[in-house]
Amino acid sequence: MLKRLLASKPAVAVLSALAAAYVRLVYATSTVRREPADTDAKLFDQHPQILAMWHGQFLLLPHLKPKRPADVRAMVSRHGDAEVIGGVLKRFGMDLIRGAGAGKRRKNRGGATALRESVRALAAGATVAMTADVPPGPARRAGEGIATLAALSGRPVVPFAIATSRSVKLPTWSAFTINLPFSTLAIVIGDPVRVPAGDDAETVEAGRRAIERALAEVTARAYALAGATDPLTKEAASKPGFSLKAYRLGTRLAAPIAPLILAWRTRRGKEEADRHPERYGLANVPRPSGFLAWFHAASVGEVNAALPVIEAIATERPRIHILLTTATVTSARLARERLPKGAMHQYVPLDRQHYIKRFLKHWRPDLAVLVESEIWPNLVLETRALGIPLLLINGRMSADSFRAWRRRPGMSRPLFSAFDLVLAQNDTLAERFSQLGVHRARDVGNLKADAPPPPVDLANKRRLASALSGRRVWLAASTHPGEEEVVATAHSLMKRAMPDLLTIIVPRHPERGQQIAEQLKAEGLTATLRSQGVLPENGTDIYLADTIGELGLFYALAPVALVGGSLVPRGGQNPVEAIKLGAAVLTGPNWQNFGDAYTELLKARGAREVTDAETLAVAVLGLIQDETARNAMTKRAAEAVAAMGGALPRTLDALEPYLPPKATLQHAS
Repeated sequence: MLKRLLASKPAVAVLSALAAAYVRLVYATSTVRREPADTDAKLFDQHPQILAMWHGQFLLLPHLKPKRPADVRAMVSRHGDAEVIGGVLKRFGMDLIRGAGAGKRRKNRGGATALRESVRALAAGATVAMTADVPPGPARRAGEGIATLAALSGRPVVPFAIATSRSVKLPTWSAFTINLPFSTLAIVIGDPVRVPAGDDAETVEAGRRAIERALAEVTARAYALAGATDPLTKEAASKPGFSLKAYRLGTRLAAPIAPLILAWRTRRGKEEADRHPERYGLANVPRPSGFLAWFHAASVGEVNAALPVIEAIATERPRIHILLTTATVTSARLARERLPKGAMHQYVPLDRQHYIKRFLKHWRPDLAVLVESEIWPNLVLETRALGIPLLLINGRMSADSFRAWRRRPGMSRPLFSAFDLVLAQNDTLAERFSQLGVHRARDVGNLKADAPPPPVDLANKRRLASALSGRRVWLAASTHPGEEEVVATAHSLMKRAMPDLLTIIVPRHPERGQQIAEQLKAEGLTATLRSQGVLPENGTDIYLADTIGELGLFYALAPVALVGGSLVPRGGQNPVEAIKLGAAVLTGPNWQNFGDAYTELLKARGAREVTDAETLAVAVLGLIQDETARNAMTKRAAEAVAAMGGALPRTLDALEPYLPPKATLQHAS
């Protein structure tokens, strides 16, 4: 209701009047510095022109209109806030062109219509004012629209910037700046940028880059002239806010409880007691001489994503030393089993400055590569403080995490601006990283589509298949709390039609095995624990595979697999592993963490979505009983996964500038 009220004509009139008065107040109370001295003359000399600015700095634009007669029209988008902006511009004698580029959003914001109208306006002798960057960002990256307009119209793009010595930065995608009264106010008009005629991609991209460089130059000059710090420079972004300072102080004070945390985790099977020193940054092996690349992958999924990259580097550059750190027992075991010869594994230190500094002092990495979403503040900042190139590969971030980071710019900007490069799983994720402060974020695809399937112990597979004696079997993999109950109910429903059915459950966290077995027993089901060294018998309903590193075995054994974390709001798990081992994949509705993969699989009918025990039972029974349909589904899935590939070579190409030449290797530190 409030939103509708603010969008009403009376409210828009009042708000635009107040905003216009505020703009005049800032100008009236500030000391104005201009470059060149006669900015009006420079503006008029290029009229009609495309007057370009960054979105975050357009508050004082209305007052920039030349005093000499000139028709100036401003491009304003169609969203609700734009009504107020448009009202302000009109009060300064500017006409409007409604519509704006959509950036990479699919929503139609009237960009095509605005482009045609702008071309006509320029041809009629009007200057067009517009922001070069468009929502949702990244900020200060010129869009193709302004370069296309310049190419089509033949008119120059004139960059300008306004900065004040006193301002407030808002936590928006463009870091929108509220200029304050009683400031030093700098206005800088740059030299015109001309884009050659033509709308081909090469011409537009060259023009876009030239416009972006010109705007960067005038913006830097305006802030220097105003005696202010640009809030989007690396130096400004790296200044920690209160929340980050509080975190760093808190972790310093937490030293006495670190042993208690490790002891508690060890009792729960989540730490290896003999390797506790590594969690304090104390290495158990010496650092070898030469170039050392450090990869950090938190758990099994991240390790699987990183392994193909590590293996390729080890093969192509055998003299590079590779260190992999992980945070879980399961990922440590996987690392020991699958790391290439000569690569080293350590547990990552707890995120306390002293431990991280000790770790870095010992290992002195020449390159640090984090995997997916491992953004630990002290680890990131201490690595950056030493000047170590810092990269994030296979980067991902949920929508909820993105919103949380955006609400804390004092925490997020110093961290994300510390990265030299982020290679994201898709374009949307690359945008999110850019908006949080990453200066170079690229979409290269998901490494998990290129990763090999988990290993299968063929001898164990034969023993298990023999124990089943022809029984029909299906798998619930990587289950989380709340999912085993659904699986148990589905098993009971299916058993009416298929009395010999065996359900295998592989919990995401194996230490939950005994607890799950007790839950199943309470529901009248017979459960056997693999960790006890026994195989399923004829009377076994549920075989609980509460072991580490055997998921590949069960994917290869079961014709149908529910990939867990999806019947409860956990975001799902990786479906590619199951598909590569021949299982028909089912998923619950919560698969957003692997949205790209599931979107393609569901579209290709290479996976099937279920919602509860009843739909799960129907889907499993149908696929077990209809081999032809199951084989067609797994074939479609394999084709969809093959089409998703390519992230590995793109990732390796992006890493190339950070690695030493293949011929001769020198240690950088």
